[in-house]
Amino acid sequence: MSRTTALLTAVAVTAAGLAACSTDGRDSPQVLATFTILADIASEVAGDALTVESLTRPGAEIHGYDPTPGDIRSAADADIILANGLNLEKWLDKLMTDSEATRVTVTDGITPITVEGTDAPNPHAWMSPTLAADYVDTIAEAFIDYAPDDADTFRDNAGNYKKQLAEVETTMQEGLEALPENERALQTCEGAFSYLTREAGMSESYIWPVNSGEEITPAQIRRAASFVTDNEVPAVFCESTVESGPKEQLVRETGARDGGTLYVDSLTEEGGDAPTYLDLIRYDTDTIIRGLTGDDAE
Repeated sequence: MSRTTALLTAVAVTAAGLAACSTDGRDSPQVLATFTILADIASEVAGDALTVESLTRPGAEIHGYDPTPGDIRSAADADIILANGLNLEKWLDKLMTDSEATRVTVTDGITPITVEGTDAPNPHAWMSPTLAADYVDTIAEAFIDYAPDDADTFRDNAGNYKKQLAEVETTMQEGLEALPENERALQTCEGAFSYLTREAGMSESYIWPVNSGEEITPAQIRRAASFVTDNEVPAVFCESTVESGPKEQLVRETGARDGGTLYVDSLTEEGGDAPTYLDLIRYDTDTIIRGLTGDDAE
């Protein structure tokens, strides 16, 4: 199955206007994050003290990304590179071919959920606002090490942002926990919601575990269809960065509703449904609730 491949590089994500200058005179970010969600979180911690950019553009599929020569140059110019880890960026070594930047893996210290039937970690830990707060702490520590004169700024920004994360988490849990029992089950295309469903006390199923570019098999469709029918799941969902064909097939085979599109691996452009991480969690929560209850009211 084909996946959307990102072709543009170095999309700025909110960190307010300071351009760091590399030794060859080119403007460059001090902090380069591997994808938009990570860049948005880091920008909240950095405030005006550092320039944060995302390597990949809004809407990009991250798992199968292939760094371009321009990406490699951007990495060489950066001072810090923020990566998710947990096997998300298998292309990271290629990206850092010419880079001496400090590599910060924001999931260090997080115990991952493993992909069912394997020892491989599910990389989507950011889909838990609780674990996103751990991302914030790791990022703040890295920024303090890099720019100790701005330590108070980073600590204050991190604390304020973690309060917003806690508010979003409370709203998410209250909304999802209020669903009737048969609606407390999430069927998606990719297994990207394991951390979210664990926090919300929901059961989950998916067609494939992690985006990999492999063909979808009839057995995967049958397994997902059985989950939907056996549990009387009223709606199924798919992620924004993958094709909707498998979801449409599942709808045809089970009679479940098309619950809508969820955002996981990437933010949207400004003005879209999920231009920030906080917006992403809010939007996904609302979409899941509306899809499962059949309430399309905004």
